[in-house]
Amino acid sequence: MKKTSEDDVVLKLLHTADWHLGRDYPSFSEEGRRKLARARLDVLDNVFAEAERNAVDAVLCAGDLFDEPSPKRDWWEALATKLAKKKWKRPVFLLPGNHDPLLADSVWRDPKFRSLLPDFVHVVDKDVLEYPFGHEAVLYAVPCHNKAGQDDPTKLIPKRVAGDNRIRVAMVHGSTFDAGDRQTNFPISKDAALERGLDYLALGDTHGFRFVPPDRKLPPTIYPGTPEPTAFDESDPGHVALVLINRQHRATVDKRRVAHWHWEAAHLTDLGALRAMAGRADLANRVMRLTVEMELSAPEYEEAEGLLAELGGTEACHAKAGVLQLRREGLTLDVSNLGAQLGALPPVLQAAVSKLQELAKDGAQRPAAERALFHLFRAAKGTT
Repeated sequence: MKKTSEDDVVLKLLHTADWHLGRDYPSFSEEGRRKLARARLDVLDNVFAEAERNAVDAVLCAGDLFDEPSPKRDWWEALATKLAKKKWKRPVFLLPGNHDPLLADSVWRDPKFRSLLPDFVHVVDKDVLEYPFGHEAVLYAVPCHNKAGQDDPTKLIPKRVAGDNRIRVAMVHGSTFDAGDRQTNFPISKDAALERGLDYLALGDTHGFRFVPPDRKLPPTIYPGTPEPTAFDESDPGHVALVLINRQHRATVDKRRVAHWHWEAAHLTDLGALRAMAGRADLANRVMRLTVEMELSAPEYEEAEGLLAELGGTEACHAKAGVLQLRREGLTLDVSNLGAQLGALPPVLQAAVSKLQELAKDGAQRPAAERALFHLFRAAKGTT
C-alpha cells in the first residue's frame, strides 16, 4: 500500500486490543505462569512508547483489555498507575470487550478504578461514544454489554450523511469470520466500514494481526491482534497498528511488533535435535513447548536429562529457555542392553535389574521401572 506523506496526515492513531490483563496460564509451572501474566502488563510500556515515538493523536484500545469483567485489584490498579504516569494529553480510549463487558459490577464501573485514571483516558461506557478530533475527524466507539451476543455493534454507528466530510473512524469488538454452524460472537459485517461510511474500522477480538477481508486494504478494517501472545496456535500475534489518515481520507496501516515473548513448539525425536535445541542462543525470550519422543540408551538418557535441565533450569541454575513447557512422556530408556552398560554388579543387583527389565515390559509399570533402572545405572557409575 502506498505510504502516506507525513505532511499530508490529518489523523494519526495507535490501535491495540486484547491485552487480557490478569490472564492465567494453568498449564505452565508457577514461575512460568507469573512471567507470562506479568508480561501482559509489561508489554504496555512498548505499546505506549510506540504511541509516543510516533506522536499519535489518540490510542484506540479495542476491548478485552482485562481477561474478565472484575479482575483482581492488582491488575486494574497497575494499569491505572501506568497510565497516570504518562505526561501527555493525547486521548486514550478503553473499550469493554466480551471478556470484560460493561456489566453493572464490572471494573469499568468501579469508582476506585475510575478515580485513578488520568483525564486523558476515556472509558467507553455509553451505547455509542462520539468523540470529535477538532472539525476534521470523529471517532465512534461501541462497547460490549455482555460476554456474548448476536448483534452487530457497528449497526449503532451512524452512517455518513451528505455533507459530512470528516474523517470517520470507529472502534468495536467482535468477530468477522463466517461462522458456518458455529455461533459467532458479536458478528461484524466484513463490509461494515463501507456500509457505515468509515475511513478506518478498529477491531478487537482475534489475536493475530489481519485485514478484513484480507484482500481489501481500503478502507482498512483491522485486527491488530494481542500485543503479547497468549497461545502456541495464534497466527501473527504481538503487534499494534500505526494508522495514518491523510486529507484524501486514505488510511495506511503499519504493523509494529511490541511483544517480548516468541511462542514456539518443537517436537524432538532424536538426541541430536535435543543437543541443537540446547545450543541455541535465542531461547531467553522464547516460550517453548518441547515434546520429546525418543528411546535412548542409559548414557544417552543421562545426557538428555542434563540437556533438559539446562533448558528448564534447576534450583541452582537459570533456565536457557525463558519459559519451558516440557512434554517428556515419550522420552524412554532402552532397557534391552542395560546389563552390559551397568558393568559388573553383585548378584542381588543383577537379579534386581532382570526383575525391573521384566516389569518394564508392562506399559503401566514401565515409567517406574525405567526410573529405578536409571538410578541403578547412575549408582553403578558413581554419578548419583
